[in-house]
Amino acid sequence: MMLKGRVAIVTGAGQGIGRAIAIALAKESAKVVVTDITGKEVETLKEILSLGGEGLALKLDVTVFKNAKRVAEKTYGEFGRIDILVNNAGIFPFKPFIDMTEEDWDKVINVNLKGVFNCTKAVISYMVKQKYGRIINIASIAGTIVGFPQLTHYCASKAGILGFTRALALELAPYGITVNAVAPGLIRTPGTEALGEEMIKQFEKQTPIGRSGKPEEVADIVTFLASNKANYITGALIVIDGGWTLI
Repeated sequence: MMLKGRVAIVTGAGQGIGRAIAIALAKESAKVVVTDITGKEVETLKEILSLGGEGLALKLDVTVFKNAKRVAEKTYGEFGRIDILVNNAGIFPFKPFIDMTEEDWDKVINVNLKGVFNCTKAVISYMVKQKYGRIINIASIAGTIVGFPQLTHYCASKAGILGFTRALALELAPYGITVNAVAPGLIRTPGTEALGEEMIKQFEKQTPIGRSGKPEEVADIVTFLASNKANYITGALIVIDGGWTLI
């Protein structure tokens, strides 16, 4: 019951890492507002309710600020506070830069980076007022630690998230709000399955721990950062990649 009495919003929580995060927060007794653009947020909420948890399922396009604001208002209206924001929503379409269009670039930046701005901006006044908050941004080893071919837009967006995290941590520290980022490596999700089994196996062979990560393992880190056990951590980037970036 590490998060009893806390209220969390998780973006991109319909599947994969976001779903695991939402469920993990609920298991620690947080009330969780599950958001996604796909409609799968409803299934995640059903899982939370089946575990005896409490929350809401709300459709959210993170690229539109008024939508993020509406989610924040509904959350506050239902639960009376907003304590935790997990900015997880993201996309990673592979495309060579030489073939990349302005529309390709804008789509990734709007979801991955502008979405973080929109959702953070929507909740920040509530956190400042209560002088408490936990903002956890899901970055990636891509862009923050290493580069990947055909993911120029994705790497740029995730590097931007790290810069955003560090600067905002400084601004919000006086208000009792921490801001941290988590950088996963290869995590087995419906999204990464699109890479194909051959590429995944090659990645795993290059990983010192010898396997892909699990969404639940990222969720454990997020749950820790959302708790009071992480009171003295802000502006940090926590890498969870099985040692891949050490090679």
